[in-house]
Amino acid sequence: MAPVLGPAALIDAGVPTASPSLTPAETSRYARHILIPEVGLEGQRRLRSARVLVVGAGGLGSPALLYLAAAGVGTLGIVDDDVVDVTNLQRQVVHGVDDVGAAKTSSAARTVAAINPGVEVVEHRLRIDSDNALDLVSGYDLVVDGTDNFPTRYLLNDACVLTGKPHVWASIYRFDGQVSVWWAQHGPCYRCVFPEPPAPGLVPSCAEGGVLGVLPAAMGSVQSTEAIKLLLGIGEPLVGRLLVHDALRQTWDTLTVRKDPGCPVCGEHPTITELVDYRDFCGMPSATDAGSGTDVVPTVSVRELRDLLRAREAGDGEPWTLVDVRGPEERSIVSIPGADVVLMDEFRSGAALSKIPADRPVIVHCKSGARSAEAVRLLRASGRTDARNLEGGVLAWVAEVDPSLPTY
Repeated sequence: MAPVLGPAALIDAGVPTASPSLTPAETSRYARHILIPEVGLEGQRRLRSARVLVVGAGGLGSPALLYLAAAGVGTLGIVDDDVVDVTNLQRQVVHGVDDVGAAKTSSAARTVAAINPGVEVVEHRLRIDSDNALDLVSGYDLVVDGTDNFPTRYLLNDACVLTGKPHVWASIYRFDGQVSVWWAQHGPCYRCVFPEPPAPGLVPSCAEGGVLGVLPAAMGSVQSTEAIKLLLGIGEPLVGRLLVHDALRQTWDTLTVRKDPGCPVCGEHPTITELVDYRDFCGMPSATDAGSGTDVVPTVSVRELRDLLRAREAGDGEPWTLVDVRGPEERSIVSIPGADVVLMDEFRSGAALSKIPADRPVIVHCKSGARSAEAVRLLRASGRTDARNLEGGVLAWVAEVDPSLPTY
């Protein structure tokens, strides 16, 4: 059985105490909360004094911000360094058409203000990293994790463990979602259950594999519920439990997860006592590594590729091969003309070598250049030193060569 954490345990752990009395207008606004015995006036006052840090103003962060603001959480910190893109609008409901191109923190802040002008919004327009995470997390009562990459997930987990904060986490992909509350003082942390990240490129991101637009609403609303329960000190939070959702089957399953005594950050003898390099931990090269050393991947710009394609059409130049490593769903949105298809998995298995002509140079591309860079590394490791990566991938092709094409 998962531990039941009552109000005393939660409040003793730093959940905010109730703020001064509500105004008549606030009492009217939150009347449906106040009617609930487990919330009441004191609980609503506690929400007003609460400070919640939402990391990521995207698919998961959108419903979390909307519902936490509507519930009357007094201070919402928003961490995001991105801008709103048209491809976000399918699921990131805190943003609208008029926000495209704007900073996500600013767009989200405007929406929160429209929902509840009594909520203070603190914009942190930055990328959370090992240098700033502890200071950011320390200033809030709990963290709602709306991130979509493994380095940041491990970073947030470790920062929350080191500062003693509850960590309300979720992940989404296509039709599947997971959500839990990691709180090392009362149960497992993220590392206890997921001690090692997957190999880079093994798990596609939502940008590569897609996500059902309504799925973040389901998972983000669960995150909001868990955050409010923690702030109020009521109910049984998802500490020690992993909630798994399959939207296609419309099922919700609960898995019991346990604290690992050998966990390097929250175990009996922790070896991680400060934040580390999380890109390195997840096997991802840093910007410095990418610009030096023997692992540099040679590139071709999209303008150079355009000129090569024009020369090919005119019957000029030496023969060469263009390879697209993306799946059929991505290619159905946009493709570069003249590309042969060799899937990324075939590069990893070695099957690609027999599919790519060995008597001519090869240029490999994907969406933005990350997967194709891995493919080029694998080709070059096998002896194909004439392989190059298309810098920026198909997104750069659309931006710089043919803006009439769709993007994703």
